[in-house]
Amino acid sequence: MNKEELKEAVRILRSGGVILYPTDTIWGLGCDATNQEAVDRLRAVKGREEGKAMLVLVAEDGMLQRYVKDVPKVAWDLIDCADKPTTIIYPEGIHFAEGVTAEDGSIGIRKTDDETCVFMIKGLNKPLVSTSANFAGQPSPSVFREISEELKNKVDYIVPFRQDEQGGRASAVIKLGLGGQISILRK
Repeated sequence: MNKEELKEAVRILRSGGVILYPTDTIWGLGCDATNQEAVDRLRAVKGREEGKAMLVLVAEDGMLQRYVKDVPKVAWDLIDCADKPTTIIYPEGIHFAEGVTAEDGSIGIRKTDDETCVFMIKGLNKPLVSTSANFAGQPSPSVFREISEELKNKVDYIVPFRQDEQGGRASAVIKLGLGGQISILRK
């Protein structure tokens, strides 16, 4: 892993840019989840409608606690027991740009241990938006070569790693309710 190339990705993220990058699941479009201009630009690049929430990545427990009003105890158990990348939808996200959380305030967050993602998140010191690298309504690409050239030309930076890897899979998604309910939305 060339850290200089990742430092450039962090520089772009800090300046409000949009990047295309490999994650622990599939390729993602990303930006600083707390920067309104960056989030608006990412939404425009993707052609994503207003009001549709975005998933974010964090790199450590402390960051999760800073951006979720109340992390239920069961969430820690789910994170510790997960045997594959798992996104948890929390009832109330805080400190995010408008449009990152759902209209009801909930937020989907995945704590990642992917080396590339962790480096960028720690460098940014903020959650990283991670929406699939496709135009709204199109299939999610499982490999880099499936990402449209048009989309590649709209981002500010493409992380030049893992472009030859075989297909990834979207994360599992679990929703936690205020009363402790657990709903599995995607296995």
